[in-house]
Amino acid sequence: MGLTAASTVGLALALDVLFAEFPARVHPVALFGRLVEPFDRRWSRPKLVGALLTLFLPLGAAAVAGGAVRLASLAGPAFAAALAALALFGATSLRMLYAVAVDVIDDTEGDLDGAREAVRALVGRDAAALSAGQLRSAAVESAAENLVDGLVAPLFAFALGAQLSLPVAVAAAVWVKAVNTLDSMLGYRSKPVGWASARLDDVVMWVPARLGAVLVALAGRRPGALLRARAWRADPPSPNSGWPMATLATLLDVRLEKPGVYVLHPAAELPTAARARRGIRVVGLAGLCSFILAGVGAWF
Repeated sequence: MGLTAASTVGLALALDVLFAEFPARVHPVALFGRLVEPFDRRWSRPKLVGALLTLFLPLGAAAVAGGAVRLASLAGPAFAAALAALALFGATSLRMLYAVAVDVIDDTEGDLDGAREAVRALVGRDAAALSAGQLRSAAVESAAENLVDGLVAPLFAFALGAQLSLPVAVAAAVWVKAVNTLDSMLGYRSKPVGWASARLDDVVMWVPARLGAVLVALAGRRPGALLRARAWRADPPSPNSGWPMATLATLLDVRLEKPGVYVLHPAAELPTAARARRGIRVVGLAGLCSFILAGVGAWF
């Protein structure tokens, strides 16, 4: 079982390196998003609807994924590992995150309009008036935050679930990704239906956010950055995203800011293209480390 689970993590990493993402029309996260879309409207009892959505939609996604792997295991461990790797590949993302962030940074050196358009794939803020430095900041912030949401959290859940069985590991990773997707679509103050998903996401991401910050500090060979990051980690409204972002800001010695919302490491300057690229490389290395740790955890 340990070897099969570890092989699943390795195959998921290989799929990420080779293909980056599923095609959009069949991407599991996109398909889940289509299930959520009809509920993104006004309700007479939004908190009740939100609680039911948060309970049943992620559990349903997890049950489908885990059940499919359980059925595949009847044909042999190789079939189960292959299907589990596809599911884990769909629940994680490293190469695409890296590529889009680098594209934004490259565009800030000669095509600000292109950078403002490209950054929309990473952040939801209005980019029309952002300077080159602010666009690079947005790319670095998003890379740090999505390292946790799109990689560390589902891999951490997979490694924990693998202590029981491969179907449970897959179900755990898919459940975490579904919770995060639900929050990203509904978890705004302007959408009362998203209150439950936002609160659950805060709980689910608590450990992965701090683990992600540790990986960023180690990948950047600056473990002391974790201590300095404590000064700003509570500035973002999220109880979790401040940890990896503040750690990366400290490590790079740059200011990261979302205008009107937060400023991390305010005494520093906004990132140059060179420092922003270094930040993305650090995130990429931290992402590879998270795959390795998940594989080791699943093995044992």
